[in-house]
Amino acid sequence: MTEHRPHTAPHDYLPAAGRDAFLPGYDLLTRLMGMGPVYDALIEQAELTDGARVLEIGSGTGNVTVRAKRMHPGAELVGLDPDPRALARAQRKARGLTGIRFERGYSQELPFADAEFDRALSSMMLHHLDEQTKKTTAAEILRVLRPGGSLHILDIGGHMTAADGFMARRMLHGDHVAGNLGDAIPRLLTEAGFDCTETASRRHRFVGRLTFYRATRPA
Repeated sequence: MTEHRPHTAPHDYLPAAGRDAFLPGYDLLTRLMGMGPVYDALIEQAELTDGARVLEIGSGTGNVTVRAKRMHPGAELVGLDPDPRALARAQRKARGLTGIRFERGYSQELPFADAEFDRALSSMMLHHLDEQTKKTTAAEILRVLRPGGSLHILDIGGHMTAADGFMARRMLHGDHVAGNLGDAIPRLLTEAGFDCTETASRRHRFVGRLTFYRATRPA
């Protein structure tokens, strides 16, 4: 995951590992956090088929995009991210694979035509966006999906409570994920024009709670 942040920061995006210096350890961190099975669940939810055009927004170092390509070789995958260092790592992971590419760009300004994709994926990205950027991003994703196409989201938040553990209690006392809590994501996507449902939610020892959503562009 990498995404936009205010322009007062050194970058106008949040690097995949939070800081450029941490990027070499990012993939190791995701493995230690046990994210592999979680990524698999997101990809399985998307029900990719041969010939499907699939966009991952905030693809970071390519973990989900490359994983989806290996699980569904007949699908066409595009990973989008603003971080050139993360993109370079993603491109190295994709060497030898066909029907997969990575492009530099921002979620609120998707460089794609209307109705270009059958599926969109978002993993651990939305909680980094401010409210206005979230709204613009939702509208852009709706635009690039074909009618009947769907967006599949994995992120921190949902109906998190103190009972979800130490990290959940820390999250609840800060403002970093406040815009993801409760029904905030379904409301955001419904207001953008999607039909949205929460599909699953699970406690996670490192981030409190992970929640999955499916949002469909009406046919």
